Amino acid sequence: MTRALITGITGQDGLYLSELLLSKGYEVSGLIRGQNNPKFDLVRELVPGVKLVTGDLTDFSSLIRALETTQPDEVYNLGAISFVAYSWENAMLTTDVTGKGVLNMLEAVRLYSGDDPRRVRFYQASSSEMFGKAQEVPQRETTLLWPRSPYGVAKVFGHYMTINYRESYGMHASSGILFNHESPRRGHEFVTRKVSEAVARISLGLQDGITMGDLDAKRDWGFAGDYVEAMWLMLQQDQADDYVISTGTTHSIRELLDVAFARVGIQDWSALVTQNPRYMRPAEVQLLLGDSAKARRVLGWQPRVGFQELVEAMVDNDVVLQRAQAGR
Repeated sequence: MTRALITGITGQDGLYLSELLLSKGYEVSGLIRGQNNPKFDLVRELVPGVKLVTGDLTDFSSLIRALETTQPDEVYNLGAISFVAYSWENAMLTTDVTGKGVLNMLEAVRLYSGDDPRRVRFYQASSSEMFGKAQEVPQRETTLLWPRSPYGVAKVFGHYMTINYRESYGMHASSGILFNHESPRRGHEFVTRKVSEAVARISLGLQDGITMGDLDAKRDWGFAGDYVEAMWLMLQQDQADDYVISTGTTHSIRELLDVAFARVGIQDWSALVTQNPRYMRPAEVQLLLGDSAKARRVLGWQPRVGFQELVEAMVDNDVVLQRAQAGR
């Protein structure tokens, strides 16, 4: 039985990846920070087959213990402080977890692997935010990285450190440069979930409107459940490498609002949406569009869920959740 250790098990990617690996007969362990983690019960409910182990990406000794306890064949490093807006508020913590945490995990895997650097296959969750001030459109594996946030800078550090460990020690270490990927399990702080939840509440008469930032920013949005399959496929290759994972299509925040409101029967949302400069990024990323031709060619991967289907599923899910909460 193949064994896998996932950091960031409580996030949407960790949950979907756990489900995928369990369906393939894996023994799955998840690293969780603190015994009283508020998401402990969520993991237990959604993926009861996962074994949870305590650890922290900023605590090197805890990572060594987690590896010795779980003895994984594959490590998926999804753990990070991943809310871009927060990274300006706490750049140091973001750097410690999202950047240096990758180094800690890589070094722990290297030491655990002993004389066989390929004993454990390692996946690093890189991000399209690394492209930031995009130097070409679409962005591919060879595009110059120009991050525009502390989060993006930290991700660049982790990305290049993964490449460095692969080239220096011969580790099977791959990075997935994932463009924005969403789901009904997305955190409430992210713009897609903020919109789907607000639209659900507005449709139920529980909320009057929604305040947004830049409505013209564009993103390449996919479904998290599709993207975790790409992670797994990377670690099944004979040679480690880096891959852009994206849909190859882009949509603006306005389009996101169009689809979300239309799902609840509201065609003109102009009176329900206001803009506030405090929701604008200090350095905005205007257009991210990925070219995942390499992943399609080498991994045989392609996205299955389209933008409209994804947004509608998120709105439908939040309508059910909000109606249930209102009923209580």
